[in-house]
Amino acid sequence: MRRRRLFGGLAALLVAVAGVVAVTAQPAQAAAGFTVSGSRILDANGNAFVMRGVNHAHTWYADKLGSLADIKALGANTVRVVLSSGDRWTRNDAADVTNVITQCKANRLICVLEVHDTTGYGEESAATTLARAVDYWIAIRSALAGQERYVILNIGNEPYGNTGTAGWVADTKNAITRLRAAGFEHSIMVDAPNWGQDWSFTMRDNAASVFATDPQRNTIFSIHMYGVFDTAAEIDDYLGRFITAGLPIVVGEFGHNHSDGNPDEDTILATAQSRGIGYLGWSWSGNGGGVEYLDLVTNFNASALTSWGQRLFNGANGIKATSREASVFGGTQPTTPTSPPTSPSVPPSSPPPTGRQCTATYAVTGSWGGGFQGAVTVTAGGAAITSWTVTWTWPSGQRFTNTWNAAVTSSGSAVTARNMSYNGSVPAGGSTSWGFTASWTGTNTAPTPTCAAA
Repeated sequence: MRRRRLFGGLAALLVAVAGVVAVTAQPAQAAAGFTVSGSRILDANGNAFVMRGVNHAHTWYADKLGSLADIKALGANTVRVVLSSGDRWTRNDAADVTNVITQCKANRLICVLEVHDTTGYGEESAATTLARAVDYWIAIRSALAGQERYVILNIGNEPYGNTGTAGWVADTKNAITRLRAAGFEHSIMVDAPNWGQDWSFTMRDNAASVFATDPQRNTIFSIHMYGVFDTAAEIDDYLGRFITAGLPIVVGEFGHNHSDGNPDEDTILATAQSRGIGYLGWSWSGNGGGVEYLDLVTNFNASALTSWGQRLFNGANGIKATSREASVFGGTQPTTPTSPPTSPSVPPSSPPPTGRQCTATYAVTGSWGGGFQGAVTVTAGGAAITSWTVTWTWPSGQRFTNTWNAAVTSSGSAVTARNMSYNGSVPAGGSTSWGFTASWTGTNTAPTPTCAAA
């Protein structure tokens, strides 16, 4: 994203109904770094990793690489770095990319590298093809080989505008095939067409076949959320279809405002958090062309957060509250990101619980006519726990329509949720979370959950 076209009336097209074919993503067999398992992204140690970070326009501001330290200091675990293949802007050569990766690693940031020259192909006359982006990646492979633990390759930014989007499918498959044939073992990220917003559902409805093209089954899908995604229902439906299909999805770009409409950033953040989906806000600093309001900081000054920066870094479900560093950098980190409870689990004057105990906090994160989305945060007491069970009774006849990050059973109004294999172990004082969507009629009274640990 640098400039964006107006998409008059495109949000209305989101009422089109089409399903993502369910294909469970399995971990890559040979990759030395990131892999995917179902809808989850795993780091090289096999731990779940959820991106919490920002975009940085390196190719236009090559002298601002020191911003990576500032991005890390504000809590990010990932940075998406804008590069150029030389087709539209000054080429970032292998030496420069090596330096970028070195600085990412020094700041313990996972580095998502993307070629920006493809932005809006078919509608933007200066844009280049995904094939040219692949040519670039192959040409600088010396900078990328051996960095699979720290680098994810985002083939090309927003590789189609609103014209000829059907070509996205074959072009993306060909790009993945060529990269694998050239020996790349990195996780590959692919952006949606329609300037990244996929209002035509081209990526959504062809994601399973694109994923199957990758012999390593190690492809991640990236949606950019601006004015097309201005309601909770649109956001939840789009992301939910990938989760249901067992395919990995991240929000590779999003903002709090845009010339094509007002995105619902609160729901984007809440839904990403409750569903364990990564997000990368656009962008650190240096925006032009009328979208300067998307700067997270003013003039690359980390102490001058804009209102958008305050929201993304310090707000509810924001980076500071939910980011967890990739385990490849060492140290003990929870395997899933968590939000702090919305209210204290015990009175502040009470001592923390001891032994194998846990508390559960229930929160509604979004709602619409007849339905809502919620999140449950499980917090360990004074000792680490290896498993947890949350129970409650629905007080108003609510019923689940979908759940994730927990094994949930219901008997009438009685609910029992148990940990999955990957999120049962919680360190003392640490937290994990699971989420759900549900239906309701009349009133939506919150239940009172209880938590048992072992």
